[in-house]
Amino acid sequence: MSPASKPLAWTTGLLLATLVPCLHAAPAEAKPAAPAPTTAADSERDPAALAALDRMGAALRALKQFSLTSDASTEVVLDDGQKIELDGVVTYKVKAPNQLFLELRSDRQLRQLFYDGSTLSVYSPRLKYYAQVDGMSATLGDLVEDAATRYGIDLPLADMFLWGTDKAPKTAIRGALYIGGGTVDGEPVDQYAFKQEGVDWQLWVSTATSLPKKLIITSLDDPALPQYRAQLRWDTRTPVAETAFRFAPPADASRIKLVPVVMVVSADPQEK
Repeated sequence: MSPASKPLAWTTGLLLATLVPCLHAAPAEAKPAAPAPTTAADSERDPAALAALDRMGAALRALKQFSLTSDASTEVVLDDGQKIELDGVVTYKVKAPNQLFLELRSDRQLRQLFYDGSTLSVYSPRLKYYAQVDGMSATLGDLVEDAATRYGIDLPLADMFLWGTDKAPKTAIRGALYIGGGTVDGEPVDQYAFKQEGVDWQLWVSTATSLPKKLIITSLDDPALPQYRAQLRWDTRTPVAETAFRFAPPADASRIKLVPVVMVVSADPQEK
C-alpha cells in the first residue's frame, strides 16, 4: 500500500462473542412417529435458528431504503497478546438497489464512503484526502464484494447486503442454536448462536421486523479470541435524500489514487 493511499484504508476488525455458560436449544415439538436418524451435524443445527436467518434475509432484501446507526466495538490484539478495545459509530444511508452512504466515526478516525450507482468515492474529512472510482455500475451486494476484493475496503456489517442471497449460504454454518427471548433497546428480540469455520457469532433479531438488532462475533483464529460487537438502530420510514449518495470534493481536498489490491500484490518492484 502506498503512503498516499494508506489514510483511506480501513478494515472492520474481527467479530466477537462470549457465550453464556450454559446454552440450551429450544425443545423440539413431539412427533407422532419416530424421527428419522440424524447426523451429529444435523443435531447441532437447530431448524428454528436457521429459519430465523431466512426471515432476516427476506426482511433485509425487502427494504427499499433505510438509515442505520450502529455503536461498534472492536478488540485489537497487540503483539504481546494484550487486547485493546476501540469504539466507534457506523452510519449507513441506503437506497436499493445501488446507492449507499457510509460513515465510520471514532476519536481516532473519520472515513466516509459514497456510492451513487456509478461512482465510488472514499473521503477522509480530517486528512482532506479523497479517491474515486468511476463506472462501477454494481448492485450493493456486488459493491461489497468488489470493494473488498479489488480495493481492500471491507465495509462494516457487509453481510446485511448478502443475507437472503446465494452469496450467504447457510451450508457454511456448522452450529445453530436458539438461545431465547429478550429485549434490545426496549424491543422484543430472539437470540441465536452460530458456529462457522474460524468464528462463533451471536445474533439478536427483532420479533416484530426480523431485522438484526445486535451482533457479537468472536474470531477463533487468534488465541486471544478478539471480538466485534455492534448494536443496530434502524430507521426504515424516513426518506433518504438522493444528495446523501453524491460526493462533491471540498476545494481544499486532495485527490489520490485508489490502487487495486491485485496491482499492489503483483507489482514488480523492479518495474518503472
